[in-house]
Amino acid sequence: MTQTDNKTILYSALEVAKLCGVVNQTAINWIKNNHLKAFNTPGGQFRVYPADLMEFMRSRNIQVPDEVRIACGEKVSAPDSILIVDDDRGLNSVVVKYIKSKFSALTVYQAFDGFEAGSLMTEKQPGILILDLDLPGIDGFDLCRRINESERFGKPSIIVITALENDEVEAKVKNLGVKSFMKKPLDLAKIVDTVKKIVENEKA
Repeated sequence: MTQTDNKTILYSALEVAKLCGVVNQTAINWIKNNHLKAFNTPGGQFRVYPADLMEFMRSRNIQVPDEVRIACGEKVSAPDSILIVDDDRGLNSVVVKYIKSKFSALTVYQAFDGFEAGSLMTEKQPGILILDLDLPGIDGFDLCRRINESERFGKPSIIVITALENDEVEAKVKNLGVKSFMKKPLDLAKIVDTVKKIVENEKA
């Protein structure tokens, strides 16, 4: 990330790629094909304004990182609640109990199916969502996409958990804008560390 003399933040193609979760060449192609607005520096390097990047990311249903939102002047507040969604009631309750023991300031909700999760997402708009990708009767990938597309869910930071062993799953969900991806059996300490980073980053 670079700044001009008047403190305007600009992103290079490489920084755009990292923020969007793609390789550098993909970001360059977006710019060259006029999908993403950019300009050339005297040295021939691409630079992108935060507002143009945010507009592009939202048009592609890519979750906009807080640093980009802040650069665009949006106010970002730290999450004060978290929702755990898993149909395994035992595991769900263990995660809830562990999160509560580590984050006393967070209100913790839990849901055991997609319908209950949708209701709580709409009503409570939690800042963080821990989502089991393998909920019965629901396409977890489509659910991630819909959560990131719709303002009514509050645009939470999503942590996906799954028992699926396919390595392509991680890449697929990250392209949908999730913050983190974890395979079962879960490492509770890793979950706590991820939640802590999300909370601290959004406080900054």
